[in-house]
Amino acid sequence: QVQLVEFGGGLVHTGGSLRLSCAASGLAFGIHAMGWFRQAPGKEREFVIGITWNGDSMESAGSVKGRFAISRDNAKNTVDLQMDNLRPEDTATYYCAAAGVSNGIVPTLERQYRYWGQGTQVSVSS
Repeated sequence: QVQLVEFGGGLVHTGGSLRLSCAASGLAFGIHAMGWFRQAPGKEREFVIGITWNGDSMESAGSVKGRFAISRDNAKNTVDLQMDNLRPEDTATYYCAAAGVSNGIVPTLERQYRYWGQGTQVSVSS
């Protein structure tokens, strides 16, 4: 019954910005964290950034640190990904995901996330 829907992807030039949103429904309990992953053609899906549901802990991949930020609004059941200073290597399909209970830190492995959105495409031109 859990559904995650991403929106906000698009095509931008190098140095531009995009803000992705993830709308969640059916998240009553048992969700430890929300995260964003991305997958480029021919590459494995990789962790980008995540936040615990209560916002106490955040984690991001080194490649996006200082450029990407995650935020959540529990009242609206949304999680946003603000992406600034985009680079061509950021081009990928971006997925919103929800993780179950963990050890108190943001999970970074794909297998740790229980629910997934359909993905939204981000393309950055050089």
